[in-house]
Amino acid sequence: AATADGQPFGDALSRLVNKVEQTGAAANDAVSRMLDGSGDVHDAMIALQQSDTTFQLAVQVRNKLVQAYQDIMRMPV
Repeated sequence: AATADGQPFGDALSRLVNKVEQTGAAANDAVSRMLDGSGDVHDAMIALQQSDTTFQLAVQVRNKLVQAYQDIMRMPV
């Protein structure tokens, strides 16, 4: 199966997971910089919020996939 832009659906999921990992790492770096005094509190809070939003998106996508799978499994053959 492919997405609307013609790329495989698995690739889209892979990109989403990579984005979650990247934003999490960026948030960790921003917090580390804030704690050692070389970064700003605002930058750390923004990075944390971006990481949280990306993670919540991934969770919602997972929930929809599980729900779709369960719906398909309940269909009579």
